[in-house]
Amino acid sequence: MDTPIHEETYRDHTIKIIHDPDPESPRDYDNLGTMNCWHRRYNLGDKHDHGDPRDLLIDLCNFDSDTELSMNALFERASRRTVILPLYLYDHSGITMNTTGFHCPWDSGQVGYIFVTLEDIRKEYSVSRVSKNMRTKIADHLRQEVQTYDHYLTGNCYGFVVEKDEDEIASCWGFLGDYDGYCLDEAKSSVG
Repeated sequence: MDTPIHEETYRDHTIKIIHDPDPESPRDYDNLGTMNCWHRRYNLGDKHDHGDPRDLLIDLCNFDSDTELSMNALFERASRRTVILPLYLYDHSGITMNTTGFHCPWDSGQVGYIFVTLEDIRKEYSVSRVSKNMRTKIADHLRQEVQTYDHYLTGNCYGFVVEKDEDEIASCWGFLGDYDGYCLDEAKSSVG
């Protein structure tokens, strides 16, 4: 077992928080958004068949592949049919991802998009119209999916082991984010 990054005694039990050595990608979970990425060295996001970002935007716009619209025009048109956010990657001694970009022009750049179609939003939320307010909520939800994926990419993944008299009585893995929140709370709740 790896060295705990946090250890404490709680109600006569020892709680150990440990880096998860083999976490599952949160993109394997049930996500609202679809994450399409293109990078020459990394397989990022969800599996897809789009050869490049232009192909994705053309598909989202339901245009023929020979359209001559610029990428900006395609993105604007796609935004009418989807909630879509750009994805940026910073690659320097590890990788991290967000939807706003990074300040380093040498080690960062756009790698793709995360999106959900208006049709899928209507189905998921049982609405006939996607309001501006709902679009804002969906965009926030997509940002949260990217943040969760970023925790996975940056190794911010944990598990816990609970021991009583040096015998393991509980463990759980796959917590993404800061360990001192949900992971530690779950460890304590397993004590009873």
